[in-house]
Amino acid sequence: MAKFNLKVNGETRRVDVEDDTPVLWVLRDQLNMPGTKFGCGMAQCGACTIHLNGVAVRSCVLPVSSVGAQEITTIEGLSENGEHPVQKAWLEHDVAQCGYCQSGQIMSASSLLYTNPKPSDEEIEAHMSGNICRCGTYLRIKEAVKSASKSL
Repeated sequence: MAKFNLKVNGETRRVDVEDDTPVLWVLRDQLNMPGTKFGCGMAQCGACTIHLNGVAVRSCVLPVSSVGAQEITTIEGLSENGEHPVQKAWLEHDVAQCGYCQSGQIMSASSLLYTNPKPSDEEIEAHMSGNICRCGTYLRIKEAVKSASKSL
């Protein structure tokens, strides 16, 4: 076991885990942050998406030893009261059905808008294509991202 100091949602948190433990399990099991979901375990579905220094990454395959001093942001840290423009747009466009993939979808969308505040439809589709929504709300997701981009 090794001790790691992780900067998560603006706070330094100390964890004692194996070097190769995926960040997903550190967040869920060690830090009690269940908003980041387990989907496939192979970085293919996007349910586990978090931000690492503002960039969307798949936490299910990211070993805790590779994080270092980089800042982790989870869905819990995106905004205190669900006031982030993407979260508001998700509600406005009634995106969620089952809701399981939504934290990953929201984290991917907010990362896109951080780097590209006015994306085209094609850029939204390309960026969000790595996130699977088993309910098929892709059109509402795209509309929510477009709506959030107008709020930034």
